[in-house]
Amino acid sequence: MINTIHGIRLRKAVAVALTSGAVLATGALSTAPAQATPAQAAPAQAASSAQAAPARAAAAPSIVAKGGFVMNNANGKSLYTKAADTRRSTGSTTKIMTAKVVLSQPKLNLDAKVTIQMAYSDYIVSKNASSARLIVGDKVTVRQLLYGLMLPSGCDAAYALADKFGSGKTRAARVKSFIGKMNSTAKSLGLKNTHFDSFDGIGNGKNYSTPRDLTKLASSAMKSSTFRTVVKTKKYTAKTVTKKGGTRTMAPWTNTNTLLGSYSGAIGVKTGSGPEAKYCLVFAATRKGKTVIGTVLTSSSSSQRAKDATKLMNYGFGRL
Repeated sequence: MINTIHGIRLRKAVAVALTSGAVLATGALSTAPAQATPAQAAPAQAASSAQAAPARAAAAPSIVAKGGFVMNNANGKSLYTKAADTRRSTGSTTKIMTAKVVLSQPKLNLDAKVTIQMAYSDYIVSKNASSARLIVGDKVTVRQLLYGLMLPSGCDAAYALADKFGSGKTRAARVKSFIGKMNSTAKSLGLKNTHFDSFDGIGNGKNYSTPRDLTKLASSAMKSSTFRTVVKTKKYTAKTVTKKGGTRTMAPWTNTNTLLGSYSGAIGVKTGSGPEAKYCLVFAATRKGKTVIGTVLTSSSSSQRAKDATKLMNYGFGRL
C-alpha cells in the first residue's frame, strides 16, 4: 500500500515538474524574440519578395493561323503581331472592302432597288461560290444586298453591288471600275500590302492583303453605323419584290461569324475561306467601353480560326 501511495506521489511530482517546464518554455518564447535559422528565414524572404514584385504580363498566345494582328481600336496601338505584314490570300474578308466602297458612295440611297440578273446566278454556279440565294428578276434593296453580302457571304450579292456601283456601259466595265474603286480606297487608307482583283475574294492571283492591313480596313469600315449594324447581326430575313410585283420572304440569312453567339462583346466582322486562303477571320469585340479589333489569316479550319481569334481578343483585352 505504501509503495503504491509513494508511486502515485512520484507520478504527480513528475507531472507537475513537466507542466512547470512547459509553462516556463512558453513564457520564454513569448517574451524573447525568435531567432530563425537561415534555412527558416529564406522561405519568408522569398514570399516577401514575391509579394513585392509586380505581376508578370501574360505570355503572347500561340495560334494556328499563319498570320495574326490585334490592335486597340481607339488609337491603333498594336497589341499582338504574327507575320502581320506578310501578304496572303484573303478569301471573303475581301467583302469588307466591297461594303466600304458601297457605303462610301455620295448620296447613297440604301433603299434603292437592284434587279437580280441571270449573270449573278451563273457566276456563283460557275465558281461554286457562297450564295445569298438571290432570285433572278427579284428587286432587292442596297441595304438587303449588304446583309446578303456580309452574313451568308453571298458572292451573288457582291456581284450585284459591283454592277450597281461601278461605272461603264457594260457589266464587265462596271465590275472593273468597282474593283478599281476598291484599290483606290486601299491606297487612300495607306494599305500598302493590299490589292484586289475581285469584288468577292475569288481572285485571279492578285487578291491579297495582310493581317495589319485588313484590321485597319475593318476599323475604318466600322466607322459607318450601317456597317456596324450589319456585321453584328446574327440573322436577317429579307423581303424582296418579285418580277411580277409580289413580295417574297427570303430564307433567313445566318451570319457565318460564330463569335457573335459565343464570345462576350463580339461585334463583327467577317469570315473568309478558300483553297489558298484556307480559313480567315476579321474580328472585333467591345468590353467596358474598350474595343479590340484584329485579323487571323490562313488558319486550319472554321472552328480553329474562331479559337485563334478568341485567344487574341482575350490577350488584347488583357493589354488595354
